[in-house]
Amino acid sequence: MKNRNVVFLVLSLLLLVTGCAGKREINELAIVMAVGIDKGDEGNVRVTAQIPRPSDARGQTGAPSGQTGDAIWSVSAEGKTIFEAIRNLGRFSPRRIFWAHNFIIVINEEFAKTGIQDVIDFFTRNPELRMNTWVAVTPDKAIEVVTTITGLEVIPGEAVDKLLRYSAITSQAPRTTMRNLYSSYLSEGSDPVLTRVKLVEKGISNKDPGKMKVKQVELAGAGIFKNDKLIGVLEGDEVRGLIPFIERLESVILSVSCPKDQSENVSLELRHQNFKITPGYEDGKPTFHVKLVSYSSIAEADCPISLKDKKQVDDMEKELEELLYNDIKKIVDKVQNEYKADILRLGEEFNNKYPSEWKQLKADWSERLQDAKIDIEVDANIKNSVLLYNPTKSN
Repeated sequence: MKNRNVVFLVLSLLLLVTGCAGKREINELAIVMAVGIDKGDEGNVRVTAQIPRPSDARGQTGAPSGQTGDAIWSVSAEGKTIFEAIRNLGRFSPRRIFWAHNFIIVINEEFAKTGIQDVIDFFTRNPELRMNTWVAVTPDKAIEVVTTITGLEVIPGEAVDKLLRYSAITSQAPRTTMRNLYSSYLSEGSDPVLTRVKLVEKGISNKDPGKMKVKQVELAGAGIFKNDKLIGVLEGDEVRGLIPFIERLESVILSVSCPKDQSENVSLELRHQNFKITPGYEDGKPTFHVKLVSYSSIAEADCPISLKDKKQVDDMEKELEELLYNDIKKIVDKVQNEYKADILRLGEEFNNKYPSEWKQLKADWSERLQDAKIDIEVDANIKNSVLLYNPTKSN
């Protein structure tokens, strides 16, 4: 009887052992590294997939090893929907399209202006796609962006992935994933913001070093959305005021004038910020107090200064405060007067503190946001000079 129970237990445990009936051999898969979405012909959507060639994938040295062609194979197809276009890729691919390792989805701006609801719907339903996949818009053809080899990587999708991961040290573009996009799209108190990239001829040709004519992918600001439609873009320094509202700042470089010589500059690196939004409700109108406390260090000084001189430090801190204040003021003015889209997530902050009042305001939040009083307070602090206490230039 005892042996019978043991046999029964073993047989029962065997039912829990996973088999390999649903296995997928890697040599049967076309592993997508990047995908581009453009407008197609006759109202169709064009989907381009970037797939590494198995025989030319980089080896341990990072260089193509097969020498039988490019390291990537790009394939494009059209359809009435994204799903149909992707299925039509199978007409050209001898392997099954596999999405689990996709790094980025690049959307052409003209396509994004018509709405990206279908993009959000398909890729969030796709069980293979990771929600931390980057999503970006581009003024160029998405097919060109995902097929351009850039930087030090052989696989373009991997190059753009690292470009975005390390972009926090420049603060030139927000870093947005499918999870960010999905969350802000569904939220009643915010509108989506996407990374913006574009192609520029800034790569130096090894054959002709005097001319920069090699195309590279560059971070180019942010795409502003109202619901699911692209309504505008932010470029250059405009992005700097947006970053604190949507993600944690890691680093940004700003230059202020030397205290004793306005023609020279001091470069400051902002490495830490305390950013807080305090909602209020007065006379039936929402109010917001935005406070930014920054801590920076001197990274480079083109002039003789003394950090022991309180007046010199105060002068630099005052100028830095003006720069940061103007950055935030510009983006607040654009949100209230031009875009009328809550990319600053002020609605979410208001909802968290005043849920009952939010139920009354959310239906026409765009109009309410235009009339909202938004106060800005900035406190800049210069704490140290990195490795040296005083600059190497003599006083």
